[in-house]
Amino acid sequence: MFRSRRPSRRARIWGIYILILYTTPLSCLANFSQAKELIYKIKEGLPKGTFIGAIGVDLNLDFTVEPPFLFSLTQKKVSEQYVNINNTTGELYTSSAEIDRETLCPYSSEEQGCFLSLDVFVLPQQYFQLVKVKLLIEDLNDNRPKFPTDEIRMFVPENTPVNARFAVELSAVDPDLGIYGVQTYWLVNDFGVFTLDVEENDGGELTPFLIVTDFLDRETQDEYVTDIIAEDGGTPPLLGAATLKIAITDVNDNCPKFTESQINVTLHGNSSKGAHLAHLHAFDPDLGANAQISYAYSERVPRDTRSLFHLDKITGRIKLARKIDCFTSTFYKLTVLASGPGCIPAVATVTVYVIKVIAGPPTVMPRYIAPEKDGVVTLKESEPALSPIAFFTIKNMDKSQRLDCYLEGSGPFRLVPYQQLENEYLLETTNTLDYEMTSEYELIVVANNTQGLVIKAFLKVQVLDENDNAPVFQQSLVEISIEENNLPNTFLTQLQASDPDSESRGEVIYILGGDTPGIFVVDRLTGVLTVATSLDREEKEKYRFIVRAVDQGTPRRESVATVVVTVLDRNDNSPRFINKDFTFFVPENFPGYGEIGVLSVTDADTGRNGWVALSIINGSDIFMIDTGRGALRAKTPLDREQQGTYQLWIEAADGGEPALSSVTMVTVLLLDVNDNPPIVLFPQSNQSYMLVLPSTTPGTSIAEVYAVDKDTGMNAVIAYSIIKRKGGEPGSFAIDPETGNITLKRELSNRGLYSLLVKVSDHGQPEPLYSMVMVNFFVNETVSNESYIQSLLTRDIDIEVEEKPWYIGQMTDGPERYELFPCRPVLIALSVACLGFFFLVVILISYICCKRLKKIRKKRSEVEVPLKMKNGSTHFLNRKLRQMSNI
Repeated sequence: MFRSRRPSRRARIWGIYILILYTTPLSCLANFSQAKELIYKIKEGLPKGTFIGAIGVDLNLDFTVEPPFLFSLTQKKVSEQYVNINNTTGELYTSSAEIDRETLCPYSSEEQGCFLSLDVFVLPQQYFQLVKVKLLIEDLNDNRPKFPTDEIRMFVPENTPVNARFAVELSAVDPDLGIYGVQTYWLVNDFGVFTLDVEENDGGELTPFLIVTDFLDRETQDEYVTDIIAEDGGTPPLLGAATLKIAITDVNDNCPKFTESQINVTLHGNSSKGAHLAHLHAFDPDLGANAQISYAYSERVPRDTRSLFHLDKITGRIKLARKIDCFTSTFYKLTVLASGPGCIPAVATVTVYVIKVIAGPPTVMPRYIAPEKDGVVTLKESEPALSPIAFFTIKNMDKSQRLDCYLEGSGPFRLVPYQQLENEYLLETTNTLDYEMTSEYELIVVANNTQGLVIKAFLKVQVLDENDNAPVFQQSLVEISIEENNLPNTFLTQLQASDPDSESRGEVIYILGGDTPGIFVVDRLTGVLTVATSLDREEKEKYRFIVRAVDQGTPRRESVATVVVTVLDRNDNSPRFINKDFTFFVPENFPGYGEIGVLSVTDADTGRNGWVALSIINGSDIFMIDTGRGALRAKTPLDREQQGTYQLWIEAADGGEPALSSVTMVTVLLLDVNDNPPIVLFPQSNQSYMLVLPSTTPGTSIAEVYAVDKDTGMNAVIAYSIIKRKGGEPGSFAIDPETGNITLKRELSNRGLYSLLVKVSDHGQPEPLYSMVMVNFFVNETVSNESYIQSLLTRDIDIEVEEKPWYIGQMTDGPERYELFPCRPVLIALSVACLGFFFLVVILISYICCKRLKKIRKKRSEVEVPLKMKNGSTHFLNRKLRQMSNI
């Protein structure tokens, strides 16, 4: 018996696959090709809409097929953020977000490159392709080097040998790659003892090394402050800066030295325990533990002597430890050693001379008014003169002996008897004290009598410092010059002020005044003055402000110094014309070398950088320009009818190195002058004629006078008028003053030749110009005999006809009479009078023109321009004469 089994899941999947394989069109499967890859190179930071590449063209697709290709990006987020694609052409463009290589590939190296991968579908289905597009993002120098911190501190021992190297661990970082990364380091100020070297490790990172080029001494200068600059390899390079503070650490290179190596002390045999003998002082210029000094007796000093005289190991004070036996020894020699770490001790010798006194002698009993401790009196330096210090009373003195009491020691002190009391003495100051001059005084009150008895009391006065001195600047006026366009944080100067007070009262800090611009910065402790930004002389040439030096005492005292910063000019401004372009209107026939206009130009720089010279780039054969003043002139008179507009390019160049320049366009427009009379184009000559039929009805237009004028405006507006006629009855013809159209007003009963003298005048100022034309009509049905008409025209030219005023030709109403003047003598007399008047006018015009010509020549000689006016003036005179003759 055969049992059927259900097909397995795997068998079902293979069955579906075989079914799809046999049911899918072969053309569809045939067009599934392997994914293609395109690579495009672009630079970072491109603006929106920058063309990247054409996928369809690079795949050699045929765009003539139907249906057309469609392109789409699979990653919509990438499309919206970085690129856009044209769905029909496959062209890739940058989108609104600029591509930043450092953000997109923060950890990629120059060898790995930075790629933005895109998947593009080519549709529809029958053309389907998957195109892998990679955009290689090329780096730009758009990041400047940056140090991890604004201030880098380094510590260098003062005994560092020359050429020793110290790594600057906090090196600058530049996210750009390759040549655009950090390339070198340098110091703004090396102080002559430092330099920088750069080493590259196996990973290509640069580390700056500080190299010591000269011997250091902390006791001479304990700190150096400068700026370290990191520079990349771009063009131009970008810079990063940080403050580099180099602290010179102390080395025990100095040993203690005594200020006095031999000290002699006198000690009375009756001196009490604790009496002050001497104060040894040794000095070590080192710091801290290297400057610690301890005092001790030499092994040569016997043990009994050491126990008799107590030596303070820290202060170096020697006091009497117990009562002295003046009968045992008359002097003691104390050898004191001052020891420092790792040093050979310094040696000082104190010789104590013991003076024998009578047992139970009189004593000097002090009673202190000023503060006292262990025989040391403290006084403020602000105490006034005659301030009491102590009373001294002499006791047990034999009254039969004369007593002398006086003061030994230097300083502003005195010992005087107090009023009328016996054996009472007052110690007081004679003047004010000054801690800065002397901070400590040692005084001895001595009392003796006539028997040679001597009594002494030792007293030490310490002056307490007060904040009584203000800081003092080395210079009260500091003048600094710096070129504009400087680097940020440029060093200007180091201000120095000193305060002789002690401790915090003598510590000085520097503060900028309230009027100081915010671009200036001063280090509070060192007084180093820097400018934080780049200066622009054209914005401001001088900065004046104050710097305060303030101590830390109570109350605080301060002084001020004035700082004047002068910004020196650099040629960083091009000349600027006051207008973007210039337009000058000049009447035609303007005299040669006359001033057409002035071009004003400025340059914000000074000196040679601000000198501006003008020149003409084109049209120099017609025009010229004053280099300094900027006056534009034409070498010859200009004729508007030949050319009405001139466009010139003017260049302004300054005198800097290198020179900067700018260009402007100048348009010269010639204004029309009424220098052209109307030109009659029709009729073409005075001997032409037109045929008019006798049957022509009144109101018919029978001819037209047509004229043109080369001038423009009102100078070219033409008016027509009939001023003479021959033949016909009065009022037979009329002419339109605007169009020149001649109309028949009455029927012409007689056949033959009719002539009209038409005046064609413009409306120019100051005097209109005009032309004359003869308009001839031959009234007949036909022209049967041409030669006859020509003979009439030739003969009639010399026929005298009645002259009619020009304005009557425009009147259509009223009778007209054209009759010959009957009185010939009167006509001759009028003609002679008119001719005389004409010559008078010509003489006056000639005189006026000559006078004007002299003025023009005088002006030209003043500006030293060659005279070329003669022909132009003659032309002007001839034109005036011609106008008068026409009148």
